Amino acid sequence: MEAFRSPIILGSVFCYMVICIVVGLWAWRRTKSTTDFFMAGRNLGIMVTGVALFSSMMSGFGFVGGPGLVYSMGLASVWIVMTTAVGFGVSDFLLGKRLRLFAGLFDSVSLPDVVAARYGSESCRFLTALAILMGVMGYLATQILAMAMVLQSIMERTGFAPEISLLTCMMISTAVLLFYCVTGGVIAGVYTDVFQGTIMVVAGVLVFFAAIAAVDGGVTQTVAIVMSDDPEAAGPWGTYGMLGCLSWCLIFALGVAGQPQLLTKGMMVKRLRDYQYIPLVSVGGYTITALLWVSIGLVMRALVLQGSHPELANADMAAPEFLMTYAHPLLAGVVFAGLFAAIMSTADAFLNIGAAAIVHDMPKAIMGRSLHNELFWARAGTVLLGVLAALFALYSHYQNQRLVALLGVFGWGTFAAALVPTVAIGLNWKRATPLAAGVAIVTSLVVNFGIEIFDLDVPYGVHGGAIALLLSMTLFFAISFVSKPPQLSREVEAIMDI
Repeated sequence: MEAFRSPIILGSVFCYMVICIVVGLWAWRRTKSTTDFFMAGRNLGIMVTGVALFSSMMSGFGFVGGPGLVYSMGLASVWIVMTTAVGFGVSDFLLGKRLRLFAGLFDSVSLPDVVAARYGSESCRFLTALAILMGVMGYLATQILAMAMVLQSIMERTGFAPEISLLTCMMISTAVLLFYCVTGGVIAGVYTDVFQGTIMVVAGVLVFFAAIAAVDGGVTQTVAIVMSDDPEAAGPWGTYGMLGCLSWCLIFALGVAGQPQLLTKGMMVKRLRDYQYIPLVSVGGYTITALLWVSIGLVMRALVLQGSHPELANADMAAPEFLMTYAHPLLAGVVFAGLFAAIMSTADAFLNIGAAAIVHDMPKAIMGRSLHNELFWARAGTVLLGVLAALFALYSHYQNQRLVALLGVFGWGTFAAALVPTVAIGLNWKRATPLAAGVAIVTSLVVNFGIEIFDLDVPYGVHGGAIALLLSMTLFFAISFVSKPPQLSREVEAIMDI
């Protein structure tokens, strides 16, 4: 079997690419309107929604970036894993049924539609769309960069194209991604989520045991090797430090309730009563697949330290290198196929909400109406956004040398700081005003992008997204308290009273 490792892995990836094309063409026939393209017809059940939610987290960010963070920073990123699981519960408690009721009552096809209905403000719609668009660039670039790096690793290690460049791999990956997204819209994404989510729950357990077996002595010896090199790496805060890890806790515990790629899927649920079961599926699936995040990063670091594996040129290569070298060929092939499915479906979600911001929300906020032939422009906007995100990914990789996960944390922090006050709190607190929502969004974007663009060094490793979130929430509450209570429509009052 080992002699056929390369053909098995290449064949698995090729088969998945073919599946993407088939799914895209199937979804094309089911996509008849803007609601289908952006909302999957609001017809999703418990399993599809639950799996789609945790799959949107454990994508290129979790399967490539997560092991890369553990390899480079030790156990620091475990705080991301733990607090994100808590965040699913927080999000469901704060929004859950209420968000679906807003979407159904006001026929919303995007999160900015819901915000506009809640605040009765087109400026809030525009600013929410702007925040989504700016956050999408960071997170979508994460997925595209992860997909290109994994494809390059497979091509090089199997000898199929040993000299292939990252740029070529990015062009191939982006082309397949855009075909898949343009033809199928969100329908293609959510049903691919079911495929990859199921694979990764099983593979997460199998890879965990394969990782343990890769080091003689198992978990105990792995931790001992890492500790002998750097005791902090195996400590509770890793090499990132206590305040840095706590800032991640804040962003990820509250931030789930501000992620539009997750909230939008919650708007697609068919029946309200399904919400009581969806978090169980999401948290359970996420927790199991997170085994891959932690185990691969630690094991690859231990293997490199003890001289069993060459030092990695890039920490983000931890997962691809482990699968290519130490996992059973069939398992590696299945995980790589599932990994591409995870990245593809998550990228589809970001392209979908980004395209909605460009062709649906911004025109509606500025002109008071949607574009004519909106479905055509949604597909055109998807292509434009995908190309821009690919260019941003290249810039981040070559100019900034950003790890995949850190690029993803930036996108996550941008969404959290802008939308947790506006959406998660605003849909629960009647006193929240349009002015407060607008100021919170603008402040979060200025702080987040200011820190990123000017490469400001925040003391003690505190993440810029945590600073932006605290500041935007403070201003949101302060302005709402000193402002005159808003006049809400009867429909909004009724939903918020539930």
